Amino acid sequence: MADGFVNEHTSASARSLTGRAAYRVALDTFLAEFESLHYEAERVIVDGGSAAVSYRMTFRMRSAGGREVSIRGVFVFTVDPDGLVARRTDYWDSGQVTRQLS
Repeated sequence: MADGFVNEHTSASARSLTGRAAYRVALDTFLAEFESLHYEAERVIVDGGSAAVSYRMTFRMRSAGGREVSIRGVFVFTVDPDGLVARRTDYWDSGQVTRQLS
């Protein structure tokens, strides 16, 4: 990740942030909450310094008693001239998570 890495979430229940250090701190909390986290890439499209990856994400949500969740989404990555990820935009439906946990 680039120093000024932007981690953008389009979901209403997610939080975007800026900076590699801020992302690293948030990542620890994310990994603790989403147990047995697994991403399965469904399709990868590369265009110059950008890439899109559709995925299926599965996990057990710790704060919901370890209930299983499976959602689909799309990452769009922008890579800087040094080959570092400068931006990641994550498109996913937080309503799917809510429906599966209720």
